[in-house]
Amino acid sequence: MADTDRDGRSTAKPRRAASSGAPRGAQHRHRTARKTRRATDPVRRWSSYLRRYRPGLQQDILDGLAGVYGQQHWEPRLDPTSELVLTILTQNTADVNAEKAYHALRTTYASNRPREVHNPGIGWGGEGLPDAPPPDWSMVENAPLPELIDVIRPGGLAPQKAPRIQATLRHIREQRGDYSLAFLGSLPPLEARSWLTSIDGVGKKTASIVLLFCFGTPLMPVDRHVERVSRRIGLLPPKASADQAHDLFLGLLEPDQMYPAHVLLIHHGRAICHAQNPKHELCPVADRCRFVNPKAP
Repeated sequence: MADTDRDGRSTAKPRRAASSGAPRGAQHRHRTARKTRRATDPVRRWSSYLRRYRPGLQQDILDGLAGVYGQQHWEPRLDPTSELVLTILTQNTADVNAEKAYHALRTTYASNRPREVHNPGIGWGGEGLPDAPPPDWSMVENAPLPELIDVIRPGGLAPQKAPRIQATLRHIREQRGDYSLAFLGSLPPLEARSWLTSIDGVGKKTASIVLLFCFGTPLMPVDRHVERVSRRIGLLPPKASADQAHDLFLGLLEPDQMYPAHVLLIHHGRAICHAQNPKHELCPVADRCRFVNPKAP
């Protein structure tokens, strides 16, 4: 007999409806995990912020810069091993000085390999290298260190860069059996970048330069010009480090935007958006720049 009170009403507790899916506790945990991932993923969080509060910013910047400096189209710049060594030579010095040091490597440690063509584009700050065979990397690796320091001295910081170049070449040879980095072009972007950054002294910027310019791999090298211009415009968060910026750009740009964005931003930093006394009156993206107007859309 069913339990009733004195008025005849049932006192039985209502049954809970059967769940058709996972237990409520599991569903709650899954929802919480998804929210946590969204909250803790800085790349996704920042790209969502720009989409919501500054819609169209990335395309407007690319269109504005391309309107002044021209449309930029990727073409391979150097052999990847040459590009890596040249990039090491550019660290903390002007590109024109790195060119002198690399040319000295070609002359002192000449090889009989085919001539390589340097296609610098507007992202390069030097004059461009003449067509010539790359250095003999075995001779560079095994050269007496004092001799190599003297050879690359025109590039600046030779006592630091010479042993770094030799260690880099040694790492490549020991891992691959030769000095070729052509295999990197067949790897996924982040896997290729991780392989290069496993070399002591090679960071995300250097690795991204090699991969972007040699293979068209969609990675953004963030140097001081790119960082300065992007931070002023508001493409990057104010407190993001240069290391974080490399990953933030992966959520901001489409793969086919990565190369033109890099060379346009770096050239704009050299031509107009100087560290000191930027030429606001000449800037084609001033109306969207938070450095010019903190309330820019």
